[in-house]
Amino acid sequence: MNDPLRESLRGIWAAAAPAWGEHAEYVDDRGGAVEQAMLDAAELGADTRVLELACGPGGVGLAAADSVGAGGEVVMSDVASEMTEIAAQRAEARGLTNVRTAVVDMEDIDFSDASFDAVLCREGLMLVPDPAAAVREVHRVLVPGGRAVFAVWGPRDRNPWLTTLFDAITRHLGLPVPPPGMPGPFALSEFGELEGLLSAAGFHDVSVREVATPMNVSSFGEWWSVVPSLAGPVGPLLGAQPTDVRDAIRSDAEAGLDHFRTEAGYELPGLSFVGSGRH
Repeated sequence: MNDPLRESLRGIWAAAAPAWGEHAEYVDDRGGAVEQAMLDAAELGADTRVLELACGPGGVGLAAADSVGAGGEVVMSDVASEMTEIAAQRAEARGLTNVRTAVVDMEDIDFSDASFDAVLCREGLMLVPDPAAAVREVHRVLVPGGRAVFAVWGPRDRNPWLTTLFDAITRHLGLPVPPPGMPGPFALSEFGELEGLLSAAGFHDVSVREVATPMNVSSFGEWWSVVPSLAGPVGPLLGAQPTDVRDAIRSDAEAGLDHFRTEAGYELPGLSFVGSGRH
């Protein structure tokens, strides 16, 4: 699927890969509750064949590798080779021999039918132009009885750790984040959307649960150093602004997060949906 929008998205995540690599351990720590909910829903066992889509630095796939044992296999995939290279390095550093990587477009998965026992995707489905096509592809590559598990962000107002940044950018630049026509983190944020996609693709035993994903940081500076750099196109957008504009956005965001400040730093609410279904 080579079209301008998809090529742009691939470029965005390729450019963001170094920051995701730098903050990989932080991403894994913060995503621990979602990761565990996904692994529980996937019901992985020994000798299981697993595909991780939109793997980024590979946190969920690395955890899955421990569950499937030496007789299983985990393929960590992403549309950006820059991400899979980071995931491969992390797997090698852990001495994992049951993991490999692949560059995969989740809307057009380059594996044959019934190739996997489980497919996992944390916070990637909402970032593709056609999530329904991606879910259908996942159904195709699963064996009968196989399980798919997706995690997506919940509603905007339940995730101020990110929306505060988006709102500050919009106020100062007059630009909606993400721009019209571009998929973004809250594209599947209404309850029922993920369930509907899974059911429409032919999955049964569909279940969706809420998982709290709070973000705790010691200072606003820590938040500012992490969130913009991980938020796809936001880092480059801020970097392209004059210093006074960037400083104004930062000040606006800091004021927006003040409500969540504590003596220990900032306790920022977050909410994800974890949805699963059986082939």
